[in-house]
Amino acid sequence: MSETENETPEPTVPQQSDLDFKINLLFPGVVVRKDLVKAVQGNAIVPSYVLEYLLGQYAASDDEATIQAGIDTVRKILAEHYVHRSESELVKSTIKERGRHRIIDKVTVTLNDKADVYEAEFANLGIKGVIVDSPVVKAHPKLLVGGVWCICDIEYFHSDEHWDVPWNLGSIKPIQLSKFDVDQYLEARRGFNTEEWIDLLMQSIGFNPEVFSRRGKFFQLVRLIPFVERNYNLVELGPKGTGKSHIFSEFSPHGMLISGGEVTVPKLFVNNSNGRIGLVGYWDVVAFDEFAGKKKRTDKSLVDIMKNYMANKSFSRGVETLGAEASMVFVGNTSHTVPYMLKNSDLFDELPDAYHDPAYLDRLHHYIPGWEVDIIRGEMFSDGYGFVVDYIAEVLKSMRSQDYSDRYQQHYTLSPDISTRDRDGIHKTFSGLMKILYPGGEAARKEIEEILRFAIEGRKRVKDQILRIDSTMAEVKFGYFDKEGTWYAVGTLEEDQYPTYYHRVRTGTEPDEAPANADPLVAGAASAELFQGHREYQEGQRGVSYDELVVPYLQGASQITIVDPYVRMFHQARNLMELTEAIARGKDPADEVALKLITVENQDGPEKLQKQYEYLVQIKQSAAVLGIVFDVEFAEPQSIHDRSISTDTGWRILLGRGLDIFQRMSDSPFDLATRYQKYRGLKAFGITYLREPCGTEQGNGS
Repeated sequence: MSETENETPEPTVPQQSDLDFKINLLFPGVVVRKDLVKAVQGNAIVPSYVLEYLLGQYAASDDEATIQAGIDTVRKILAEHYVHRSESELVKSTIKERGRHRIIDKVTVTLNDKADVYEAEFANLGIKGVIVDSPVVKAHPKLLVGGVWCICDIEYFHSDEHWDVPWNLGSIKPIQLSKFDVDQYLEARRGFNTEEWIDLLMQSIGFNPEVFSRRGKFFQLVRLIPFVERNYNLVELGPKGTGKSHIFSEFSPHGMLISGGEVTVPKLFVNNSNGRIGLVGYWDVVAFDEFAGKKKRTDKSLVDIMKNYMANKSFSRGVETLGAEASMVFVGNTSHTVPYMLKNSDLFDELPDAYHDPAYLDRLHHYIPGWEVDIIRGEMFSDGYGFVVDYIAEVLKSMRSQDYSDRYQQHYTLSPDISTRDRDGIHKTFSGLMKILYPGGEAARKEIEEILRFAIEGRKRVKDQILRIDSTMAEVKFGYFDKEGTWYAVGTLEEDQYPTYYHRVRTGTEPDEAPANADPLVAGAASAELFQGHREYQEGQRGVSYDELVVPYLQGASQITIVDPYVRMFHQARNLMELTEAIARGKDPADEVALKLITVENQDGPEKLQKQYEYLVQIKQSAAVLGIVFDVEFAEPQSIHDRSISTDTGWRILLGRGLDIFQRMSDSPFDLATRYQKYRGLKAFGITYLREPCGTEQGNGS
């Protein structure tokens, strides 16, 4: 293999936009081109803020020569000083032979109370017991909880005393911004209008603002509120792959992301045996990843102390009560669609039972609807300029003590129905978004109203679900009055989309009205009238689509099996996706359908096989959003004889050509055939409809 094959490709130079020009002009030295992180990262497993800290030192410019020189410098620093776990022994040898060597590693400090000294452990280098002076620990207390990425000088001095550790800490510098001028930040903010500022923040997060809607941008910005607002309790539940935990693991050195299964009272709050304060005492944000999961075991005492902390900002250590200001974030994956959750339970359905508790849920200030957040795709990442992560992290941290929650009151008044706890949630979200978007406090009336409505919606989503769990809680009218006394109601998007299922008080009760296609009697009646027998279609015939050809026979089914050995090429996968879409249109949005495909792997080489896998994975992801659980079984080619579709309602459809019934289309976006199946010419094929007793075993037709 040649040397060039091992090298990270150089980033292409993007065309600088007017916004990028303004960003560099008004924030010189604290912005960086966001695609450079991947260019320098290589195989160094370090957080983005570490890499951007280095890029901010050497490549914070819009001059290409300076950027390239900075990239080379950062690569050299990583190559010479970043410690890879696999090369730890080589680095130890380097320290021994040189006597002193600078490294980049994650450092955690513990107190050895027997020896009355602080000792450091280096995560990648694999050494521990390194003595750390007390002033260093006092200056950087986060070393004691969770660890901090640092640039360190390690010295080696061997002693004949067996208890002596040969490693000495010559110097240590946490990777953080050294200074921050808030006045300069506020002055530069005035040079941007609201749209430009939102796009700058989106690029700072690492996303391309052009591919996000206004509402989509706000979802990303709400994720920043825990960093700028003290004791802010945020929850986000949604499908996998939407980047829920990214900000909390990569965005700021002031946030800590932990797995929901790794949480304990001593780790989070206080260890009563030694008096050591937990994560909430040292970090601005504590985020719980993989928080959802009904079967997860939970510690009842942890839930109780967490409820008290989220409500009162304090926790107990024996007889002593301690306060903290860490915000709490809970992110987890959902496995059902929104209408399914609304019909069968509530939008907190995925939480462990101990957290599916109105008293706990009532402490949450805002619920981000993760099902509205797009799954992350390559084109979503930005190659424009944004703040060096550590800079914006310090900006947000500096504003935590400020309160902007009353800035709407000169224009609007909240509904008197809204309780104190609801009001607190709305106020904290409003204050956080104001500080993020309008740090100087100057915002037009319409801009204030936009933020207020968004804050109310997020709290309403929490409260409405609590009402479904506990019907003893009072109904609330969420909205506000303007100074003229005009009332403005605020709803949630899912309330507008699925009103039949949304407006229910208690989990387990049925909605007042159910759609006709959800009625099994109606579905059964329709099935009785469907054609049974064989039909032939001619070559070139038009006016046929899956909606009329197949879907009526699939309505009411909860399990559908498709047997087709030829779902390999792009157009064949597209046919399957169009059938999936048609099934989704024909079912109740609150129902789930298990769709199984039995097919054969592409035998035309590894590249085409990989493409086939990619098509099927994309269909699976898209189908999940529609309430269809898609699964694939690969069979041996000789084991499949008939191409068919069968259901658990008794219908069996024999397909002569499988799903591949349409002739090749043009690639023109103006050809109606690309959008509507009825305008496509057919290949000659036959189809047979059979009605079998329900419960007939579904096989592969062999």
